[in-house]
Amino acid sequence: MAPLKVVISGVTGKMGVETVGAVSREEDLTLVGGTCAHDRGGALTTPTGDVPLSTDLDSLLEQTRPDVLVDFTNASVAMEAASKAAARSIHIVMGASGFSEDQLKQLDAMANDNGVGIIVAPNFALGAIVLKKLAEQAAPYFEYVDIIESHHEAKIDSPSGFALALIRSLGGNKQFTRNQPETENLANTRGGEHNGISVHSIRMPGKSAHHEVIFGAAGQTLSLRHDTLGRDCYMPGVVRCIRDVVTRPGLVIGLENVLGL
Repeated sequence: MAPLKVVISGVTGKMGVETVGAVSREEDLTLVGGTCAHDRGGALTTPTGDVPLSTDLDSLLEQTRPDVLVDFTNASVAMEAASKAAARSIHIVMGASGFSEDQLKQLDAMANDNGVGIIVAPNFALGAIVLKKLAEQAAPYFEYVDIIESHHEAKIDSPSGFALALIRSLGGNKQFTRNQPETENLANTRGGEHNGISVHSIRMPGKSAHHEVIFGAAGQTLSLRHDTLGRDCYMPGVVRCIRDVVTRPGLVIGLENVLGL
């Protein structure tokens, strides 16, 4: 069986660079090109040789004819990239953060209309997926919950896409109790809110990706936390999604639904 041909959108970013190495190590995957926002020349050097590098996704897709597009840009750029790829019957793995409910509906329509697989994974780390499942199991037993997420200072969105996934998961079927202070001496001190869930975003140097869910009930709290110590932890999930996306048409949201957790 021929290796799956892969193009990475956002290939020169931190996640893109890590994914280049991961794809290059797999015998059943072949990196055939990448895109970046700014002109860095026409070739990208990889562990297995040079591949085309372009700021024009349309022309790169025409040139390379990949099986899978992996996107590590942002939600607005990723939506445009997905439209171009789906129209060419290219499967898509999306690691961009912060998709809205409307954008997810658009991706679902793209997948169904074009007969391709699209995987949207707010987090590719197995430990984060376990955190999400444990939080879902704990949620029925508590009335209060806060989510604290920390990322590096250059992250452009808040809260993180994974924090949004946690919020939607925990608050989809339950209204939590949220303290409403009589006096708020500094606006927004209680953080953002969805169905009674408070969410707080920290952005500073020295952070990678950290998520903590704190549940509260009378006389007790329960804290669940996942820390990303290096981007290499995401790569088994990314590679699994690349292999999986070509086997199932339609939209899949979350690595847990790829792994069957």
